[in-house]
Amino acid sequence: MEHGHEANFLEGTRLFEEGSVADRFWIVRSGTVTLDMRVPGRKPALIERLGPGELVGWSWLLRPYTWHNSAEAETPVRAYEFNAVTVRMAMDADPAFGSLIGNWVTSVLAYRLQGTRLRLLDEYAQHGGVDTV
Repeated sequence: MEHGHEANFLEGTRLFEEGSVADRFWIVRSGTVTLDMRVPGRKPALIERLGPGELVGWSWLLRPYTWHNSAEAETPVRAYEFNAVTVRMAMDADPAFGSLIGNWVTSVLAYRLQGTRLRLLDEYAQHGGVDTV
């Protein structure tokens, strides 16, 4: 927490945009943040809703440090904001800390990937796109 500071976002505030530089991340204290992704010719597709205690942003940890999706405050949000460069430097300086953060972000990614798979299965099943055996 020594690397973070409090940040507040009004409802509708875009935290970051897909393709832009991923130079920070947040841990939500209160409120809801939505993750979305651009879809050509359509409005952005909602990927996930994040709430208190959840990590917003993981692209800051992996090169080329660009956002893979976008994020918006769905409600007023209070969060802890962290500078990605500062945290990566701390991770390099303290391998135990680096391992802890790397494992944490990896576990978040694995959890979200599984959730995405389940949502895709539900979506395909609703439209007759999944064969059952």
